[in-house]
Amino acid sequence: MAEKKPAKKTTRKPAPRSTSGAKGSAGFSDEERAAMKARAAELKAEERANKNRAEGERALRDAIAAMSPAGREMATRLHAIIEATAPDLWPKTWYGMPAWAKDGKVVCFFQNAEKFNARYATFGFSDQANLDAGAMWPTSFALKELTVADEAKIRALVKKAVR
Repeated sequence: MAEKKPAKKTTRKPAPRSTSGAKGSAGFSDEERAAMKARAAELKAEERANKNRAEGERALRDAIAAMSPAGREMATRLHAIIEATAPDLWPKTWYGMPAWAKDGKVVCFFQNAEKFNARYATFGFSDQANLDAGAMWPTSFALKELTVADEAKIRALVKKAVR
């Protein structure tokens, strides 16, 4: 009997990546890479802020300082309202925006309109906030300006959120 030789294995090479396709198909855009780096740095800062209230305050004030004058004014007023209403909440940043946390978890946050090219800013609450009211309730609010009446509503919501 003739001896059978094992079949020869061939190694398939992967197809070369095409760079001639749609822009960005070869990886992340410069903006995406910058956002990922910023988020990684923010996570490190959040870790420090969770251990040191002053570090969180500094990060929040730096985020506010980087805003346009209108956003800066609104965020500064919100920070003062939240500090007075719920002094147990720690200031920090969340995705680059001002936020206030309890036990390291964000309870409420502010999103500047210019950051997202939106026509209004947003003040919102996370699932850590105790705002439950039946089967459905609002968790964020559009802000075009901050009136005295709005400030009163925000105080009431923040009080309820942290009870």
